[in-house]
Order: sequence, then C-alpha cells, then structure tokens
Amino acid sequence: MRVLGIWLLILLAPLLAEAGQECPPGVRLTPAFSPDSDAAKPSPVARGSLEARVVEGLPRYEPAQVVHGTISIWGHGNVKLPWMHHLIRAWEKGFRTFHPGISIDYQMHGTSSGIPPLFTGAGDVAILGEEILSKAAAAFEKVTGYPPTGVEIATGSLDVRNFDYAQMFFVHKSNPVDELTLEQLAAIFSEDDGRGAKAIRTWGELGLGGEWAGRGIVPYGWAIDDSFGYYIEQAVFGGNHRWSVDLHEFAHIYCQDGSIYDHGQQILDALERDPYGIAISNIRYAGDNVKPLRISAGPGSPYLPATKENLIFHRYPLTRTIPAVINRAPGMPVEPKVQEFLSFILSRDGQRILNEDGRYLPLSPELLAEQRRKIQ
Repeated sequence: MRVLGIWLLILLAPLLAEAGQECPPGVRLTPAFSPDSDAAKPSPVARGSLEARVVEGLPRYEPAQVVHGTISIWGHGNVKLPWMHHLIRAWEKGFRTFHPGISIDYQMHGTSSGIPPLFTGAGDVAILGEEILSKAAAAFEKVTGYPPTGVEIATGSLDVRNFDYAQMFFVHKSNPVDELTLEQLAAIFSEDDGRGAKAIRTWGELGLGGEWAGRGIVPYGWAIDDSFGYYIEQAVFGGNHRWSVDLHEFAHIYCQDGSIYDHGQQILDALERDPYGIAISNIRYAGDNVKPLRISAGPGSPYLPATKENLIFHRYPLTRTIPAVINRAPGMPVEPKVQEFLSFILSRDGQRILNEDGRYLPLSPELLAEQRRKIQ
C-alpha cells in the first residue's frame, strides 16, 4: 500500500501543481494572467521620455535588398500566455511595409525551445528571454561544430515581469550599508571559490561596527536551480556554482485562484522581517522597509543604482540584454531574409516598435552599432 501511495503521489504531482495551493493571506500576489490582462498588453513609452530620445538618435532602416518567404521564429513566450506575441506581430507589420512578400511564423513556447530548432533546421531565428545558456550553446555546437551567433536586440527591463527585469540587491532600511561591489556580493552569497576569495559572513566584515559587527548576514535569493540563479553564478560569482549554505531559497507559489506569490515578492517580504538580511530581487517587489543597494563592478568603478538610463547605457554592472540567435556557419553570410529582418530590428524603425510595446528597453546607439556589425 505504501508503494502504491508513493506512485499515486508521483503520478498526481503535476495535476496538484497545476491546481495550486492556498496562498498566505495578506501578501501581495501577481494576478492570474490572461491574454486580456494588463500584463499581456503593450505599455508604450511617453513621447519625450529617455527611451524615446535614445531611439530617435538611431539610424533608419534602409533595405539592402528585397526579400521574400517565411521567417520562422522560436523562443521566449508561453503557449497559453502570449506576452511576446504583440511585439513579434508589430515587428512583422513594420517589416512587411518594406518587404510585403515576407511572412513570419512564430512559435514562442519558451526560451528553452528557442535554440534546438536552429540546429534541426526548423527555425531561422531564436529570440530568447535571457542570455544564451551554456548548455543550450553546447548542444548547438555539438550538432553543428561551431557556436551559435547571438545578436542583442533589446535591453532587459527595469521592473517588468517576464521581460528580464534587472537583478538588484537589497538590505533592510535600518541597515547602514548603501553600496557594495560585485566581489563583496559574491563573498556574501557564495562559498569560498578556491581562488583566494574569502567568504563574508558577518556585517562586521563589511566594516560595520557597534551592534552590527558580530551579527551574521542572512542571504535571501532565488532557487539556485532557477535561471535567475544561474545568471548570478555567471555575472556575480564568476562561474562558481557553490552558493552559501546559509542561503534562503524561494520559488513561485501557485495559488488556487491562478494568482502567483512570486519568488521575488517572497524574498523581499522575508527581508522586511529581518534587519540582518540581504536579498536578491527586483524593485517591483520592494516595500517601505527595504532599500536597494548601489553596485560597483570593482575597484575604480562607480557605485550605481539600477535605473533605465544605467541599463540602456550598460553602466549598471548587472544589465541584461535580449539576444536573437541564428545559425551562421563560420565564413558564411547571414541568410538574406534573416539579415534584413535583424537589420530592421536594429534600426530606429525596429526600436521605435520596441518602445511602442514599452516592456523591454531599447539598445544604446553604441551597442546597436556593434550588433549591426555582427550580421554584415
């Protein structure tokens, strides 16, 4: 009977997860998502905003040739929750004003679905929801014998859910600390990495005195097997995978009514109750009792907050970008229809459409020029 019970739990687990659970009362929840909800709709930037001013300084799209056919796009999105469809459709409409013989077939099932179609021949472009994961790149290279080509097409958002919002670090508002370096953050959130960096476990080791000096630092963050956790390993830990054993990990809690107690919200809710904590999350979840830290990339670099300007111009050390990935063999040209489509996105015309959608941030002129050179 015990074995039968275990097997029933295994078989029913996906159904139970889908059904959700009772969520804690009195907490801030993310409402149930639907194609008609505000979260699924574009949020155009204001005329005269920073984003608009940046885009107006970009070069216009000038077709090098007329192209025809179908462009197959795979990647970031969700079968049931089409948050990327508005942007892809708008790019298609804009591109077709120059190339009426083009159609776009988009299969936005999630970032993990983006890379395989490139090396199987089913897809032309993968638009990912985050940087290319090493395992996906390795799978591509194992099949093709060369790495995938990534072209950055947008900057991650400041605080928009599902649009690669900025990774930020927070402390309780009563904490005297206002700024830290990436090296200090790595020493707090990870174990000794074998390269001489010593773990930091008390606030006194960061220079605080008095009652703070002997207090242990309590780290809060994403589940370490989450893609956000992987990003921190690469961008902050320098590839070290050894997280602090003191880390309090959080994952989404799916409620019975379809709403979600987001992991980022859980993290900052916990920090609000812990004066000696430090947390990875995003400003969208912040309450009155926590404060974001300014971050420095290292010696000689300024301490900066995550702002739209610092993200667009890549001043904030943990700025994220959104890649379009293609299969381009070494020494070979980019397929004309793909080259023209990416050239369109990497222009004033394409980035204006990004602003009209309003959820990702545009590229800076310098980064956009660098990406254009990749597809020449």
